[in-house]
Amino acid sequence: MSNNSNGGFLDSVNKNFDKAARFTGLPKGLLEQIRVCNSVYKMQFPVKVGNEYQVIEAYRVQHSHHRLPTKGGIRYSSKVNQEEVMALATLMTYKCAIVDVPFGGAKGGVKISPRNYTTAQLQKITRRYTTELIRKNFIGPGMDVPAPDYGTGSREMAWILDTYATFKGGEIDASGCVTGKPVNQSGINGRTEATGRGVFYALKEAVSYKDDMKKIGLEPGLEGKTMAIQGLGNVGYHTGVISQDEGGVKIVSVAEYEGAIYGKDGIDIKKLHKFRKETGSIVGFPGTKKLKSRKDVLELDCDILVPAALENQIRVSNAPKVKAKIIAEAANGPITADAEEILLKKGIMVIPDMYINAGGVTVSYFEWLKNLSHMRFGRMEKRFNQKTYNNLVSLVERETGRSINVREREVITRGADEIDLVRSGLEETMINAYQQIREVLKRKKGVDDLRTAAFVSALRKVSSDYMALGIFP
Repeated sequence: MSNNSNGGFLDSVNKNFDKAARFTGLPKGLLEQIRVCNSVYKMQFPVKVGNEYQVIEAYRVQHSHHRLPTKGGIRYSSKVNQEEVMALATLMTYKCAIVDVPFGGAKGGVKISPRNYTTAQLQKITRRYTTELIRKNFIGPGMDVPAPDYGTGSREMAWILDTYATFKGGEIDASGCVTGKPVNQSGINGRTEATGRGVFYALKEAVSYKDDMKKIGLEPGLEGKTMAIQGLGNVGYHTGVISQDEGGVKIVSVAEYEGAIYGKDGIDIKKLHKFRKETGSIVGFPGTKKLKSRKDVLELDCDILVPAALENQIRVSNAPKVKAKIIAEAANGPITADAEEILLKKGIMVIPDMYINAGGVTVSYFEWLKNLSHMRFGRMEKRFNQKTYNNLVSLVERETGRSINVREREVITRGADEIDLVRSGLEETMINAYQQIREVLKRKKGVDDLRTAAFVSALRKVSSDYMALGIFP
């Protein structure tokens, strides 16, 4: 395999690829095709901001066309560059393969800091970026489907949809050109929490294996385990809230842009989020103390560390100081390839980004399917199921001579709403994907970490698609 790379994040992704590739037995040419980015579109366009024009630098990268459409978020950050977008697009291909979502990988980036622009200016930039994508056929429900990422959300996705629909008047599946939209703009219930909920389901499955937990000195189950979270954005927030409320996890530390805090008795994430909205900072939250540095959260003694910020947070320089027993990569690429070698030697379990943060693309897939079917999930079957369950309960009551109260009957006989189906589908996806990865880890000789096992699983699936296309015999 070639070792050419652009350094940094992409280099780290490719090092992990190369590490796994030798266990696949696939031809060199096929591996090289899977490895490279198929299409890279760099654009620069003028936008009037205030009384002057600014030239905005932006990208859209389609990593793999083995399946269409390609899929991946759009991030707004002053640190966006071509290498980063290529690395993120590459990860998306493997991420989709791991969770059996039928997309190729893609990613977009606009080199701006959103906080420096008004809402009207951001709308103007978003619509112009979308126009550029339309011009080059880099967006469409059957071609390339963007989604939110760092610095963007449902608002930006609604602007993208509106711009696309304006250009493509009358296209019946236009709403499937982008996911992560507001629910009332053809979005889907449960998308906002999807990545964080996926992290929770993945952690819940990973800690359920007694033998695996014994190796790292933990008891099975999430209940009572301590967690530190770097980043209180969408992913970090929902990971914390759901882990706390549904898993019984104790959050002991949180880091954000303005600083890091520690609370040995636990930090209520909902209250912390409200406190930050009111004060503009997490620092000073009652019952906590401020840590010297934001990065100190990465070195705390805890059971589970959740890096949910940006890439390259754990490097060779600080990896030896990491004390967590499990690292859940909620962000993309928070651990460099070289740093991971150090962590693995320390006996730390690393649950890789390409699996654990795939909840977002999984529910984006559900949203895309909803858009193509033009009907919300549960609409056809909810009432039918409810009546069927009700008849069954009534039958049991008659046969046993016992009855249940109204509240119990409502709980037992309730039909599934859209969000119930989304959460159920996401949990099923995350459990199945972890079991596939773990199977590779247990059975493939020489594979001794979850990331390599995940790569092997992904490469097998992508390669079978290329072979099915007849490109490689």
